[in-house]
Amino acid sequence: MALVTNRLSDTLTQKARSKLGIRFGRFTVAAIAAFATTEVVLTICAGPLDLTATWASLISWFSGALVSYVLSRWAWKRKGRPSLLKETVPFWIVSAMVVVILLLATKFAYHSAGWMHLSGAERVLYVDAVYGTANIGTFLLRFLFFHYVLFAASVVKDPPGAAEDALASTDPGPEPFARATESDRGDEDDDDLER
Repeated sequence: MALVTNRLSDTLTQKARSKLGIRFGRFTVAAIAAFATTEVVLTICAGPLDLTATWASLISWFSGALVSYVLSRWAWKRKGRPSLLKETVPFWIVSAMVVVILLLATKFAYHSAGWMHLSGAERVLYVDAVYGTANIGTFLLRFLFFHYVLFAASVVKDPPGAAEDALASTDPGPEPFARATESDRGDEDDDDLER
């Protein structure tokens, strides 16, 4: 059981240290920051401001999308001026698709909160929970689109054989008893050369 756990741990560690794993981690940070922004703004819009579902959803989505745009560029190490047609427009098209999902989720939350006769803080927390669930649901889809489509040009392909070199550099080598056997063979080869 310990061997399986160690192998699983080693595999997960290797995946997390890969370029894809690093980008996923950085995108997760961006998504958490955008999510926190949308939740705070939604709470303010649905609570103290008492806005309709449409306005609360649109305002909170837009504030989160701005944070997501800036941090997504950071996640894929994009610097300089963004390309309007290759980066900015596709990002906002995906964001528009996300807002449709979030708007539907918020409208559902508002209506179902009414059916359940929720009010005050319970209503706001319920709306936040439904909106948050929908937002989390779009996370993986956005990552896949950003990584494989939108920012694919910034993901440099490794040359052939790079994966094997990376594995060789992290490979601790043969077991100690195997090393002794190899060195014994080396001594025998030296003896053969002397004769």
